[in-house]
Amino acid sequence: MNELIFFLQIIFIIISTLLFLRINKSALVALVALQAVLANLFVIKQIKIFGFNATCADTFIVGSILGLNLLQEYYGKNFSKKALYISFFSMIFYLLMSQMHILYIPAVFDNSQAFFKGIFKFAPRIIISSIAVYFIALLFNNKFYEYLRYKFDSKYLFLRNFISIVFTQLLDTILFVFTALYGIVGSVWQVMFVSFALKLLVIFLAIPFIGLYKKFLKRKIIDNGKDI
Repeated sequence: MNELIFFLQIIFIIISTLLFLRINKSALVALVALQAVLANLFVIKQIKIFGFNATCADTFIVGSILGLNLLQEYYGKNFSKKALYISFFSMIFYLLMSQMHILYIPAVFDNSQAFFKGIFKFAPRIIISSIAVYFIALLFNNKFYEYLRYKFDSKYLFLRNFISIVFTQLLDTILFVFTALYGIVGSVWQVMFVSFALKLLVIFLAIPFIGLYKKFLKRKIIDNGKDI
């Protein structure tokens, strides 16, 4: 059952990313920021998938990286950086609001406070680790993807996205699992291995869609992040 849900989630995230790109760049920025917040919320839940322990955040992390790559591909590196900063501040906003939320004194008949505390008690550590790791990984991705754009012609969109996302996710996985999940999950090494393997699976499924989608989306010409 978990495997079926996982594949359905991957497909939905890929289609949503391409659909939001089709709408406009602001829509895709909103989706990237939303996935950054959801990844930090859902990472707390541990599941069994393909017989291994994993968290529920991997698809959202890859989805946000994919969205940023598409923003850089079609709207330039400057706009991609803006989207990165928006995601960064969205996570800070989520951290502050989640901690303020559990400070409210519940009413006598409230039954939700204990559940909120259970979910949000790990939020400061996870968010702070995530902000640092996410920012480092995405800065690396932006620089690395920019290098790949110069290294490979535009017809190699598939290859550029694949290489950049794989290396970025390897860096992100190692740093995040050790800084955010050590002592929380049962086996750090297993979660790290499975997390990266699942991200690779998501990447393999997502990248072909991007190559096909390029044929249907008119490429914009960018000058310093502005359409001309």
